Amino acid sequence: MEVVINHLGDVQFEVKARNHTLYCDQPVEAGGYDEGMTPPEFFLASLGACAGYYAAQYIKGHKLNPTGLRVRVKAEKAKAPARLDDLRIHVEYPEALDERHREGLLRAVHACLIHNTLLAPPKMTTEIVAPRALASAA
Repeated sequence: MEVVINHLGDVQFEVKARNHTLYCDQPVEAGGYDEGMTPPEFFLASLGACAGYYAAQYIKGHKLNPTGLRVRVKAEKAKAPARLDDLRIHVEYPEALDERHREGLLRAVHACLIHNTLLAPPKMTTEIVAPRALASAA
């Protein structure tokens, strides 16, 4: 799995995955043009779409009506270090669910790949890939 991000200028980026392209930007008040989601919004979107996928799979597997399924993800900004905190996933389903399906739907959403990645943080490395500057002769 790989995503490639190209800088377009200012605070805009092109995000490519397989044959898909998205654009990342900042709001006008943060120096951007507001032509795409911010990185934290992409992050929340990823979590919500993953939770939605697992919820939809549960609903489909139990022959429930998928119409109206919606996921909302909210978070707060925290500092020291800067990060998102207090993530809240709200799975909204417009029809009444008995306790068995409520619990099943919750278990399904908890199986989400992104959700589980956040619960068991992955190993992460950062590497700068650039030619090294020649040492200047003193």
